[in-house]
Amino acid sequence: MTQARDNVEKIKKIKELIATYPTSPGVYIMKNAVEKIIYVGKAKVLRSRVRSYFNGNTHSAKTLSLISRIEKIEYILTQTEVEAFLLEASLIKKHRPKYNIRLKDDKNYPYIMMSMSDKFPRLYLSRKVKHDKNLYFGPFTSGLQVWETIRFLNRTFQLRDCNDHYFRNRTRPCLTHQIGNCTAPCVGLVDRERYLRDVEAAVLFLKGKDKAVLKIVKEKMLQAAAEERFENASKFRDSLEALKAILKKQAVINAMSEKDQDVIAFVGGDVGCTVEVLHVRGGKLLGSQPHFLPLVNPQSEEENPQDWLASFVNQYYVENMIPDEVLISVDLGRDILSLLTAVLTERRESKAIVRTGGGHTAKLVELAEKNAEEHYKNYTTRNARKTKGLEEIKEKLGLKDLPMRIECYDISNFQGAESVASQVVFEEGVPHKDSYRRYKIKTVQGANDFAMMKEVLSRRLAHTEEEYPNLIVVDGGRGQLSSAIEILKELGHTEIPVAGLAKARTLGKFNEAELKTSEERVFLPGRQNPITFPSNSAALQILVGIRDEAHRFAITYHRKLRENRSLESELDAVTGLGEKRKKFLLQRFSSLDELKYASAPEIAELPGFNIVLAERILLQLNEEVTAPGVADLSTAK
Repeated sequence: MTQARDNVEKIKKIKELIATYPTSPGVYIMKNAVEKIIYVGKAKVLRSRVRSYFNGNTHSAKTLSLISRIEKIEYILTQTEVEAFLLEASLIKKHRPKYNIRLKDDKNYPYIMMSMSDKFPRLYLSRKVKHDKNLYFGPFTSGLQVWETIRFLNRTFQLRDCNDHYFRNRTRPCLTHQIGNCTAPCVGLVDRERYLRDVEAAVLFLKGKDKAVLKIVKEKMLQAAAEERFENASKFRDSLEALKAILKKQAVINAMSEKDQDVIAFVGGDVGCTVEVLHVRGGKLLGSQPHFLPLVNPQSEEENPQDWLASFVNQYYVENMIPDEVLISVDLGRDILSLLTAVLTERRESKAIVRTGGGHTAKLVELAEKNAEEHYKNYTTRNARKTKGLEEIKEKLGLKDLPMRIECYDISNFQGAESVASQVVFEEGVPHKDSYRRYKIKTVQGANDFAMMKEVLSRRLAHTEEEYPNLIVVDGGRGQLSSAIEILKELGHTEIPVAGLAKARTLGKFNEAELKTSEERVFLPGRQNPITFPSNSAALQILVGIRDEAHRFAITYHRKLRENRSLESELDAVTGLGEKRKKFLLQRFSSLDELKYASAPEIAELPGFNIVLAERILLQLNEEVTAPGVADLSTAK
């Protein structure tokens, strides 16, 4: 009763505050009791939009859950609604609020970038599209596909593939030129004008200008033959045949348009929604990307596709390439389409159109919907198995709630040195990498796993802005489980369930084969006999998966610290290398081997370094190998 009365009072105060809000465009930011941002929204009229959350109870369950957690609302004014839309996307990307539509697949898909900002451009794989002088093509669904395309274009059009430092410091052609795959602009064997013609040919290929590219390569072949450079002519002939084969495989699905287009469609149900983005470049299909939105049910009468689909489009094109035209499978209304068009045009710095697909693009929309439906079916099948696994864990472990959030911790050290711990989180049975944490042990000296785990858990549970887990899994049997229970008791968190996971011992000491086949057992507080799961059960896969992931994450961090320590100790012996420059080297080079095989000019280019200091560093790290550009002082007289 008291809680309900407090809630009424809270909402009353919020309404009073909202009455003072301006009627300008802007972004509103909702926070919970611990000042954590839980929702970000944009509004054309701030006061009206925010007030709508507290007018009646005709909201979806998701919105009601959001409202119940709001303790504070802040706002940022903008000049226009377009600016508000742009700001909303950047704030969502930065803070990742719980109740916003978010792209759960955070992987940035690869693009091919032609570095037009360089005097002699080259091709790169890029995971981000920047507003610069360079040209971007894609996105592609496979990094391997990008590298294969780059290698093919470098070979066909004889473009450089060396990095800028290597390019600037060449004094003679490299092996790539000697085998006929580069025109060696680094040493002036080709002038810039001729080199840029080869760059233009590669760009035409990436733009899908088939006939122009084939004509250029054929002319190169004929010219080489006329000059009796028959080996080069045969290479161009092979490239010509390879180009024809590649172009033949590319399906033309929109012969009516040479524009770059993205087609967006969605399919969903009770468990969420799959949004499919089809990438069409010059009328040819490059590929598609599915994105699953768990907070959206498009079949619900309470959901408004206009709001969440517009939010998806806004967020998706923060870092992805904006095409000439975005086709959407549903009509979002004139106002929203105009707003999205203005937002994407602002980001692209050239005209971009967002419209409803139809007419000659109807087949594209149909194809996008078909892909969305297939990916949604695949997701729901996997999701059903994960849900079944979580229900089995709840039942067998006697948990009060479904373990929607499971956390696992692992300690890694070598004889008590460089002690670290990992925190791995599974949400809804799958890894939630945003919540992964790495801990460097601060208060424990020597190999004391109990004290280390106590430090880690106390630091973790002090973060009240993070939801507490429904289950903690520890790697080990009764001993490790007892330690975890004691630690949670000391920290005052006995309400959090904990379980231990360990392999059964069958023949005394394990060998590698036994480790792989030995039965996994789950230990529970107050229970003598462990619990076992069938080897093919989804429940066991979740538990073993989080334990193995925690171990991998801890070992990776531990190795990195050991490598840094090894590198640091080697650098201590270099005369003239102070702490500031040593720290810079540790940040610039990820391992001792990477620094050891760097060249002296490459190190000398770093801020605060010079060639003499670079030579000292390389001689200290690898005295038996003469560093590039360094005299072998060990034999000097």
